[in-house]
Amino acid sequence: MIKRIHVLEDDEDIRYIIGVLLKDEGYELQLSSSFSELKSKLKDSVPDLFILDVMLPDGDGTDICTDLKTDHFTKHIPIIVMSANDKNKEKSLAAGANDYVSKPFDIDYIVKRIKNLLN
Repeated sequence: MIKRIHVLEDDEDIRYIIGVLLKDEGYELQLSSSFSELKSKLKDSVPDLFILDVMLPDGDGTDICTDLKTDHFTKHIPIIVMSANDKNKEKSLAAGANDYVSKPFDIDYIVKRIKNLLN
């Protein structure tokens, strides 16, 4: 069964790169550029994994992580938080993130982390 990953990233270039590379790995993708867009898309389908950026136009990725981890329908879904500021690592893990990736990131590294969380 194909695994679905929801990527919440406001930077169009990063979102595109992640999308292309993960599709090449055989994943189905949902892409959002804002928290409100993510919430809207969750009404249609729930992913197998979330990748969240920290700095977003309508919220903080760590707060969104907390929301997802306390929601009955999404609390079981693994979350990877990514940020260019390593000060967000501890905050992200405290918010319930299953993993943290620093930007810029190595795509092989992030694919390995995804596979570990989905298996």
